[in-house]
Amino acid sequence: MREVLPELLEWWRAGDEIGVGTVVATFRSAPRPPGASMLVGPDETVVGSVSGGCVEGAVYELGKEVVESGVPVLTRYGISDDDAFAVGLTCGGILDVYVEKVSRETFPELEDLAADIEAGRPVAVATVIEHPDPAWLGRRVIIRPDTDDISGTIGSSRADDAVRDDATGLLASGANATLSYGPDGERRGEGMRVFVWSFAPKPRMLVFGAIDFAAAVARVGSFLGYHVTVCDARPVFATNTRFPEADEVVVEWPHRYLEKQRDAGTLDARTVITVLTHDPKFDVPLLEVALRLPEVAYVGAMGSRRTHDDREARLREAGVTDAELSRLSSPIGLDLGARTPEETAISIAAEIIAGRWGGSGSRLAEQDGRIHHE
Repeated sequence: MREVLPELLEWWRAGDEIGVGTVVATFRSAPRPPGASMLVGPDETVVGSVSGGCVEGAVYELGKEVVESGVPVLTRYGISDDDAFAVGLTCGGILDVYVEKVSRETFPELEDLAADIEAGRPVAVATVIEHPDPAWLGRRVIIRPDTDDISGTIGSSRADDAVRDDATGLLASGANATLSYGPDGERRGEGMRVFVWSFAPKPRMLVFGAIDFAAAVARVGSFLGYHVTVCDARPVFATNTRFPEADEVVVEWPHRYLEKQRDAGTLDARTVITVLTHDPKFDVPLLEVALRLPEVAYVGAMGSRRTHDDREARLREAGVTDAELSRLSSPIGLDLGARTPEETAISIAAEIIAGRWGGSGSRLAEQDGRIHHE
C-alpha cells in the first residue's frame, strides 16, 4: 500500500470510493510480494500493480465490481493456460488478491494511518480477508506497538488479542503476511484469515566516507527504499550539496557516530553498513564497532585486495575475532566488472539484495529451478 498511498489518500479526502486490490499471499514465482497494491480510481484510472501486468486487467474489472457492490472479494490467480484470453500468471506463480472498497465510511482511520507512515512511526493494519461469517469480512484493526490499545475490532476480544500479538511481531521485522486462525481467533483453528500490512520505518543504510562512490551508493540506497545517512569526519566533504539524495549528512568520526546509534537502539536486523573511506584511521575503529553489533544485515568495506589484507591484519591486532571478521564483505560488492562510481554502487546494492533474499549472485541463465527465493 505504501507506494499507492498518496493517490489513495487524495481520493479518500475528496470523498471518493476506490477499489483496492492487494496481494495477500504468494506461491512459487509470483512476480509481486504480499502487500503490493493496485487502485481503481473514481475516474477508472489505475495506480500501482499486483502482478507486473499479468492479471491487472482482471483485478481492474473486479475492483469496479467491488466498488459497486461494496462486498470484498478474495480471489486466486494461477498459471495461465493455452487460451490467449485466459487470466493467469505466465511466470508459473500463484497469488491471492484481496479486493475491497475503500472510502471514508469503510476506512475512517486512513488519514491517521497515513500520518503515522509519513512520520516514520511503526503501525500495522490487520484486515479479515476470509471468514465463515460474512459479517466479519473486511473488518480491520490498527496496531501501534507503543500502546496496548488497538483501533477497531476484528469481531471479538479473543481474536483482537491474537491478531495484535502476531501483528506486533510482524511489525518488528517489517514483514507483511496472511495469518490463519479459528473463527474466533483460535490459534490452532482454521476458517479465519487475516492479512497484516506492516508499516515499519524505512530500513537504514549507513554510508561512511564522503567520496564520489558514496554519492552513488546513497542514490541507489534511496531508490531501494532505505533511509540513507552519509557520515564523515571531514566537514568540507560531508555536505548536503554533495549528497542531495541522502536523508541526512553527519559530520562526526564514523566509529563515534556508530557507537551513538548502537547505544540509542536505532540499528536493527535490516540495517546495512557500507564503509567506503579505505583509510585505516577511519576504517579500523569503525569496523571494530560494526562487526560486533548484535544484528545488522550487512557490513561491507571498500578497497583493493591489498587494502583488505592490511585492514584485516589491523583488525586482528585490535582483537577482532575470526567469527567477527566472517561478517565482513570485503572487498565490497559482487563481481560485475564495475569501474565507475555508479556501476560500483550497483555492485554493492546487488550484494546487499543477494544477502537479503539468499541469492547466489550468478547469472539466472546459467541456473535451473526457481527464480525467486523464499
